[in-house]
Amino acid sequence: LRAKIDMKHRNVIMRDPIMYRLVKDTPHPRTGDAWCMYPSYDWAHGLSDAIEGITHSVCTLEFNMHNELYDWFNEKVMSLGELECSALPRQYEFARLEMTHIVVSKRKLKRLVDGGNVGGWDDPRM
Repeated sequence: LRAKIDMKHRNVIMRDPIMYRLVKDTPHPRTGDAWCMYPSYDWAHGLSDAIEGITHSVCTLEFNMHNELYDWFNEKVMSLGELECSALPRQYEFARLEMTHIVVSKRKLKRLVDGGNVGGWDDPRM
């Protein structure tokens, strides 16, 4: 299922983006084979933020192109009058945090935990 926006839109993310995918070979966790539709991240992200009352969604820069779609989906849903929230959430992007002498990568932190270099995820050094 796609959102019909504009195939000539300057932002390629806005060109009829996917809202739901059909995944027939993987059973749904709750409905089994009776329901095989899954929401896309772009569709669910802003909507779940609005439902949960989140006002600021902070993402890294790789989501910069998706910002316009995030706002478009939220504005369209709100225009239907089916969802009440005090303010539409907004998405803000920032550059990846780089610090010297500190490991922030989850993949590298997992290696430290799995290798026994730290006492687990609760280790204060983490």
